[in-house]
Amino acid sequence: MKPLPQKRLPRREAVKWMLAASATLSLMDWRSFGAQPGPAKGYGLDLNLLETYKAGDLWPLTLTESQRRTALALCDVILPAEGKSPAASELHVVDFIDEWISAPYEVQQHHREIVVPGLAWLESESTQRFQHAFADLTATQQHAICDDICFAPKVALQFRTAATFFSVFRNLTAGGFYTTPAGWRDVGYVGNVALDHFAGPPPEVLRHVGLI
Repeated sequence: MKPLPQKRLPRREAVKWMLAASATLSLMDWRSFGAQPGPAKGYGLDLNLLETYKAGDLWPLTLTESQRRTALALCDVILPAEGKSPAASELHVVDFIDEWISAPYEVQQHHREIVVPGLAWLESESTQRFQHAFADLTATQQHAICDDICFAPKVALQFRTAATFFSVFRNLTAGGFYTTPAGWRDVGYVGNVALDHFAGPPPEVLRHVGLI
């Protein structure tokens, strides 16, 4: 049995993570969190990120412990630990996804309607094929199911809805992972960090602008 992370990500950090992802990732469009012209219907005041939030504050979280366990296992199939890069579960990507699909905004709620039934399908398919929960399957068994739904243009007819789920979940997993410092390092992004020394522009550039 694969355990859940020992400790959930602090609620405020998960919300800030979601805000950053919605503002920067191409998988989110103009309707996503932070881009709407005013509060969503039925929501209310904007978030106060100076407050400390716990699970259930702001809006109820969606995933049950059982669903989180399935989601955690699927995250790690999509982005397992490799070399110096940690697995998605180690970076609390499931907390990011749970906040995302729980937020009361159009895109997030649309994703919720895909992710929750998709996780249920994954459990049903795992039980039907291998008589175990998805998180308890071997890596080979998990990959066998995911291979059937990972490329929407070529999936069998009976897997089309599951392929839509996998595509959304894969994008959310990657979106969460690659907006963390560990994710940045995985793709070689340095960002705004201090250098030990600055050599300046190369001589050919200085000559081109007439400085040497």
